[in-house]
Amino acid sequence: MNRRPGLSARLKLTISYAGFLLIAGALLLAVVWVFLLRYVPDSSRGLLGVAPNRYVLVRTFAPAAAVALAFLLVFGLLGGWILAGRMLAPLTRIADAARTAANGSLSHRVRMRGPRDEFRELADVFDLMLEQLESHVTEQQRFAANASHELRTPLAISKTLIDLARSDPARDQGELIERLHTVNRRAIDLTEALLLLGRADRKSFTREPVDLSLIAEEAAETLLPLAEKRRIALDVTGEKTQTLGSAALILRMVTNLVQNAIVHNLPSGGTVTVHTESQHDASVLRVENTGGRVVPAELLQTLTEPFRRGTERTRTDDHAGVGLGLAIVHSIVRAHDGTIELASRPTGGLLVTIRLP
Repeated sequence: MNRRPGLSARLKLTISYAGFLLIAGALLLAVVWVFLLRYVPDSSRGLLGVAPNRYVLVRTFAPAAAVALAFLLVFGLLGGWILAGRMLAPLTRIADAARTAANGSLSHRVRMRGPRDEFRELADVFDLMLEQLESHVTEQQRFAANASHELRTPLAISKTLIDLARSDPARDQGELIERLHTVNRRAIDLTEALLLLGRADRKSFTREPVDLSLIAEEAAETLLPLAEKRRIALDVTGEKTQTLGSAALILRMVTNLVQNAIVHNLPSGGTVTVHTESQHDASVLRVENTGGRVVPAELLQTLTEPFRRGTERTRTDDHAGVGLGLAIVHSIVRAHDGTIELASRPTGGLLVTIRLP
């Protein structure tokens, strides 16, 4: 922003220090006059040779007082300039860090040492803001790169299939059309997932009362054919659990969790349990499933990141997904000011616990 030139904060503080010091000196001289000199006899005769009168004291005191005030003014300006510089030095460091961040370097930190005060607290908050901003920007850059790769893959496959059809007209067109349909469907699913992820991140929805138990039953009813096809037992338990949020987003959240629990399960004979309950400070949703392998702890920390698929969770069938299932869940939970916790079951599978206000 273009602003007209003005006095610096250091100069303003310097003038303020000098002014206050000058006023204090003037008040002190006024006190001397009011409470001392006014009681001295004002006579130029009589006791002139014996004791000083008011006239003599004023003529003697006034020049010295003027010199003292001049000294206080100079001392106030010089000392105030030095003191203001030391006082404002932390702000200068913070301003330098802000300029560095504005130029694109988010890794710079103030890291101000010393005991806690207002300036150092401001520096700590600024460092925390830069750290979160850097993490967010890094995450967005990684997300953009992964999204570009994921979107480019089906387009490249489509191009290859079209080129193959053009180069070999005798090839079975039905097979090519079916493969193109599958690739395009996955591209559409990925695009819709990206749009939903952006909508949840923006929190652009109206909050309304939502019963988690009804949402869980609706999601389970929708996915029951998939569970039966894979011979997975799907069970919904719990009580009426109220929360505030978007019914559509919460339904998508529960559907993603249940679908993941069905797909990433035992080849047959597995179980998925969906449980809802109300606690004193939260509405709780738990989705637990069996699994063939124990999920490592280091993998749990990355499952909610976009396009992250553990090697033991990678699938190549029709329900392989686009790598955004748990990322969408995490985004919806965060948009509703809730928390999500992933825990590995000792016998394999996952336990996902979501707490919403």
